[in-house]
Amino acid sequence: MTEGTGNQRAAVRAWLAGLDAVSPETAERIITAWVTTWTSSLYAALEDIPFSANAPGYPLMRHINEVTEAGLALMPRAAADWGAALDPEIMLPILILHDVDKPLLSTRDAGGVVQKTSLAKRMPHGVVGAMLLRDLGFPQQVIETVATHATDAPFHCDTAEAHILHYADLFAADHALRSQGAVPFYRR
Repeated sequence: MTEGTGNQRAAVRAWLAGLDAVSPETAERIITAWVTTWTSSLYAALEDIPFSANAPGYPLMRHINEVTEAGLALMPRAAADWGAALDPEIMLPILILHDVDKPLLSTRDAGGVVQKTSLAKRMPHGVVGAMLLRDLGFPQQVIETVATHATDAPFHCDTAEAHILHYADLFAADHALRSQGAVPFYRR
């Protein structure tokens, strides 16, 4: 875990949507999580981190903000339609941090092709991020939801927060995939 430099923290703060909806303490832990994975990755700049190998030209930064914005739009519907009491101190970190391990799971080869790192071949997406979030003191519900959110995870949390993340993430992922000429999840 690393606090990073003032410039690194400022870059993460300027990028992330939704930080103003959580406490200052939670915002600082979110920033630390992102600075930690970014500075531990092989990417020099946040803008260089791809969303996925299937959408290599689509920045992870854009995907994270799209997921956060879609999740924020779904929260009032979940409250009204499902009677879900959603705490922004739980929901926002889930949305903002769901892909916090992605900087560690990919790299670009000399030709610019996105490749899995050796870590990605040994650990499933979500688990490394959840381990970091545990070390940073995030609530158990945030940790569990991040750990199990991937579509290929062996099981998923059954909470309103997990459902909101699922739909927001796939909505944003399909946008990224479609924009890159790849097959979206809904057509798989």
